[in-house]
Amino acid sequence: MPTTRPRHFVTETDELAEALNDAARRWPDLSRPQLLVRLALEGHRAAQQANDERRRRRLDAVRTYSGCLSGVYGADYLEHLREDWPA
Repeated sequence: MPTTRPRHFVTETDELAEALNDAARRWPDLSRPQLLVRLALEGHRAAQQANDERRRRRLDAVRTYSGCLSGVYGADYLEHLREDWPA
C-alpha cells in the first residue's frame, strides 16, 4: 500500500517471536504485524507511566523536604567558612 510514512523492517528474533506469541494469546484476532504495533504502543504507554511515577515521586520528595534546612546556615555562614581558606 503506498504511503508517505516511514516503514520499519524488523527481523523476528527468538526473543521477539516469544513476545509476539505471548501477545497473540492476549490479542488472538491480530496479525503478527498488528501485534508488533500493539506491543510497541503498550511499551510506550508503560514507559510513560513509569516516567510519570518517577516524576511524581521526585516532586513529592521536593515538597516533603522543601525548607527543612531553613535557618540552619546563618547570613554570614560562607564568610565564616572562607576564613580558614588560604588567601
